[in-house]
Amino acid sequence: MPRTVDLDDRRRIVGEAAWRVLVREGPTEVSVRKVAAEAGLPPSSLRYTFPTQASVRDAAVELLVSRLRERVDRAATAPGGRDAARAVLLELLPLDDERRAEMEVTVAFAALALTDPSLRTAHEQTHTAVRDVCALALAHLDARDDGGDGGAAGAPGTPGPAGVDVELTHAVVDGLALHLLAQAVSTDASWAVTALDTHLGLLALRP
Repeated sequence: MPRTVDLDDRRRIVGEAAWRVLVREGPTEVSVRKVAAEAGLPPSSLRYTFPTQASVRDAAVELLVSRLRERVDRAATAPGGRDAARAVLLELLPLDDERRAEMEVTVAFAALALTDPSLRTAHEQTHTAVRDVCALALAHLDARDDGGDGGAAGAPGTPGPAGVDVELTHAVVDGLALHLLAQAVSTDASWAVTALDTHLGLLALRP
């Protein structure tokens, strides 16, 4: 048992160090050497658990996804219906330093994955995590939970209402997040919250 705890603790320390390097220098700069220095550990001590740059990068992505899910879980305790859906989706918008850093990393992975196959898995992890949050929000909004043709509720490519609503919400959130990243940090972001509220209002009116 102590060994397992040690390994878990090591993954947390390395994941947090990798996250800091990732945010500060970008996905392509997350190397074993840099992360070891950031964590205050000799590189040789990382190479058993994290032998490659990709494995260190994966630890950073796992931390990103776990942080997002923790915040979403807290937000989901809001009263049901539109309030809960709104609280959950707001966790995907870069409205503070933490969420902005996460979104910058997510966008960087998406852009780099177009030309670097080694980053494809990391991009797919973050993409799927965001889509899952959108699906959770719509479940709170009492969106239909059938695929219209007997398919899985909200599954990618599902032609039924649930799948369409999830994909639409994912696209709306991604679009709002990109626009927020493009504007200065000090710029009023209330327009994005208003846009999200409008989207949820339209979804609530659907039969």
